[in-house]
Amino acid sequence: MASELNRETPESNGKATGGLKPTTAMLLADAIASPGEHPRFMRSLALHFAETTIFLVAVIGAIALGLGITAYFAEHHYVLAYLVAYAGFRFSDLIVREDAEDSPPREELSRRIAAQLPILLVFAAAPFERTYAYGGSAPAWASALGLLLELLGMWLALGARIQLGFFTAGRTPQRPVLVTRGFYRYLRHPIYAGTFLVTFAWTIIYGAPVAAILTLIIGAILAQRRIKSEEAMLRARFGEEYDDYQSVTDALVPVIW
Repeated sequence: MASELNRETPESNGKATGGLKPTTAMLLADAIASPGEHPRFMRSLALHFAETTIFLVAVIGAIALGLGITAYFAEHHYVLAYLVAYAGFRFSDLIVREDAEDSPPREELSRRIAAQLPILLVFAAAPFERTYAYGGSAPAWASALGLLLELLGMWLALGARIQLGFFTAGRTPQRPVLVTRGFYRYLRHPIYAGTFLVTFAWTIIYGAPVAAILTLIIGAILAQRRIKSEEAMLRARFGEEYDDYQSVTDALVPVIW
């Protein structure tokens, strides 16, 4: 899950100044027009695409390992629909994110992939449980529900990332302001919430309750660690302002957490 530190820069009247902070899509358009002027960005973009492609290939491999066969995909339309949508989600997230120019060096690619091993385990465990513990296919209603949850999670994660870029237009390190609008009005970490929902939906697609429970437990532990670390930085930066924001919002799950 990508970091979602949220801040924007105000004028004296509280409104954001300057132009919209360039997203990967905006920088890509500029780089295509003048490729020689953006060598760092092009290397960074190549790194992101390599990371995303390797991860998606690993996902397919994990699913094949869980199933024991690959022809299964053609026979299960909800599974295929999920995978197509998930691939689109990963590449769309790459395009709308803002951190392409600040990507880590090439040698950290393996570390970034390794950090997503829990997701790969989910993709292997759910079909493994269905195939070898229960046999057959999950009920159609469960698969349909899983696909719906995936689409909802994609809408939340991508929408929150777009809003974060929009509301942080013209920010500077000297005058940060919390983003508390859009999805951030209700959740402090909507990108994390949406990404988790997309992953959890995979266990519902297969009707794999054990994998679903493990995903909830492990996901909650990992999310708690990330949120604790990130909110400590935000609290150090914004002080009481962040405490007030925290008191009226939920971190990840409305009402519950």
